Amino acid sequence: MAPASSILLLSTMIIAFLASAVVSDPDPLQDFCVADLTASPGVNGFPCRNASSVTVEDFIYREMVNPANITAMNRAGAVFGTVLRFPGINTLGLSMARLDLLPEGIIAPHTHPRATEMVYVEEGSVYAAIVTADNRLFAQVLSRGEVMVIPRGLIHWQMNVGRNNAKVIAALNSQLAGTQFIGRSMFGSSPQVPDEVLEKTFFIDNTTITQVRSVFA
Repeated sequence: MAPASSILLLSTMIIAFLASAVVSDPDPLQDFCVADLTASPGVNGFPCRNASSVTVEDFIYREMVNPANITAMNRAGAVFGTVLRFPGINTLGLSMARLDLLPEGIIAPHTHPRATEMVYVEEGSVYAAIVTADNRLFAQVLSRGEVMVIPRGLIHWQMNVGRNNAKVIAALNSQLAGTQFIGRSMFGSSPQVPDEVLEKTFFIDNTTITQVRSVFA
């Protein structure tokens, strides 16, 4: 191959690579794609329902109007507006959640493997924290109107440190972000994580392991 042709080919490859690195997802080929939840999801969500069957109700989600169900263990709860409950967001790459926390309540340490999150404190005082992959803690007490961003996949939590109930609205850049709670994953999985793994990871004995597992039973 002649030198000039080699340079042209190399230049073309570099331009193509740079273009592929900066382009976003392809533009949608329709105005909307309300999820057909009776079908199995694909890589980019559920198949579209027939557009003629779509109504305005498919674009409205009302479950976040009321407070979440509060669990006795954490004194907190969440209402999730994912595609599984809100079909109108199918293929749009976003979802929302409402977090309600009683005083001393906590949304326990967890991750969202498929989404970055932004949390907005609507009521109360909330201790919000992130732990990075190099074990740095970024934490702050957030007051009404303040926002914190949580990068995708990082361990994080929210805890009510005020005297009154707290309310947080979360926005995530995935229609189905996934939520993995650290404690439940390690002590409440099925089948169980072997005792030896838990002993060596958390430096606890069999009695403590049994006690913690009973919480997640």
